[in-house]
Amino acid sequence: MQQQELIPHLFRTEFSKITAVLCKAFGIEHIEAAEDIASETFLAALENWTYKGIPENPAAWLYTVAKNKARTYLQRNRLFDQKISNHLRQSQEEDEEIAIDLSGANITDSQLQMLFALCHPAIPPESQIGLALRILCGFGIDEIAHAFLTNKETINKRLFRAKEKLRQEKVAIEFPGEAAIGNRLEAVLTTLYLLFNEGYYSECQDSVLREDLCLEAMRLTCLLLESPQTCLPKVKALLALMCFHASRFAARKDERGEMVLYHDQDSSLWNTELIAKGTYFLHEASQGNQLSTYHLEAAIAYWHTIKEDTKEKWENVLQLYNQLLQIRYSPIAALNRTYALSKANGKREAIVEAENLKLEGNPFHFALLGELYTGIDNRKAERNFRQALSLAGTAADRRAIQKKLDILSDQK
Repeated sequence: MQQQELIPHLFRTEFSKITAVLCKAFGIEHIEAAEDIASETFLAALENWTYKGIPENPAAWLYTVAKNKARTYLQRNRLFDQKISNHLRQSQEEDEEIAIDLSGANITDSQLQMLFALCHPAIPPESQIGLALRILCGFGIDEIAHAFLTNKETINKRLFRAKEKLRQEKVAIEFPGEAAIGNRLEAVLTTLYLLFNEGYYSECQDSVLREDLCLEAMRLTCLLLESPQTCLPKVKALLALMCFHASRFAARKDERGEMVLYHDQDSSLWNTELIAKGTYFLHEASQGNQLSTYHLEAAIAYWHTIKEDTKEKWENVLQLYNQLLQIRYSPIAALNRTYALSKANGKREAIVEAENLKLEGNPFHFALLGELYTGIDNRKAERNFRQALSLAGTAADRRAIQKKLDILSDQK
């Protein structure tokens, strides 16, 4: 991997690990210091590797630099709490090694503990998710703003207020008790869900697929399953959903990096091991009487691992979308339900449903109408595709819609 690719990749995978360990060592009140040291570590890598080349073990190099920068910070700064100050006085070198432990086990513990600390009920859910996306997942402010359909200024203010609240509450970075887990787990799962979705379909970058984000979401979800306290049905359902979607990574873009829509994908490229893993976790998630949105979305994703266009498949998908919308309405789920309706009952019935949705500013709404009208009224199909094209947020979407328009033009 070349340097221009390696450093962004490592930033995604290692920044959050370094930040979590340092924040656990310093305390939540020094969260900015932990972020700054992690950022300075990557700046050092950019400067050093440009001239000296990439080290044999890049991650280990980053950890060493982060430890050294943290030690320097500890030595020069006396604003830390009494516990750390005592450690420094008693045995500075020994205790700094303990406090800045970047071993695999401590990284795992720190990230999970940090995830639950950031999802503390003292701050609003949207701030919990925003902080976790920023600190543990390496999201930029632009990316978080897109995820919440708002602007950068709002996100910056929200994150600032959330950090201040965590300081005031003196939130400990530790694994919460059983009662606290119930209060925070939903925000944790929503964060991981958003992280995977940002990788699977990014509205912030003109990239069809950002596998590093998806794999990071899957890794963190797997960490939850390693703990008896969070090895729960809805966590298993979320991992099943991720596995099913991840199984189609190789088929989702062509050799030019262009998006390949579901019905055009080469199913021989689908990862059967991930499909089997998803099926296993979906079965495990069915134990008990809990039914979450993750269960329903995972079941829908399972049916999409069956390529054949059978009536049974689309009727099952349609019923699952009906249940999903009853639990939690979303415009995207409503659009996807309408597509399933067209496959189960025909385009004409689906057109009525799609037009009743009235999602006037949504490019996917017009793209769906264009698809439904194709072969029934190609002039309306073209008009809807052109509206979708004018609203599309990424170059990949615009190219996919333009292909539909080109096909209609060839049929004239």
